[in-house]
Amino acid sequence: QVQLVESGGGLVQAGGSLRLSCAASGRTFSSVAMGWFRQAPGKEREFVARVIYRSGNTAYAGSVKGRFTISRDNAKNTVYLEMNSLKAEDTAVYYCAEKHFGASYDDLENARRYDYWGQGTQVTVSA
Repeated sequence: QVQLVESGGGLVQAGGSLRLSCAASGRTFSSVAMGWFRQAPGKEREFVARVIYRSGNTAYAGSVKGRFTISRDNAKNTVYLEMNSLKAEDTAVYYCAEKHFGASYDDLENARRYDYWGQGTQVTVSA
């Protein structure tokens, strides 16, 4: 089993910054990638960013590219999402997800590819 715990969410004004953390425990040796997804009220869960755990290769949704940065600290089994220039439309519950070894490595923007999920952390951006 793997447990993922997000932290760092909160209330921030538009234009501000926030840094989310996702601490993983359990069978992290099987981790291929870590992803961040978000879900706003009444909307579908959407991809935000992901990182290949060993290489650090990253990918971002177009809506956050240039503003958000995903990174990982392998020694600490922790993934971060640094969010800058926050906008009201960034308001959502942010979820950390982990992909383990298996098939379907080529579509890691798809939430269905991930095996474990955290409980989510609320990010609210006020105008």
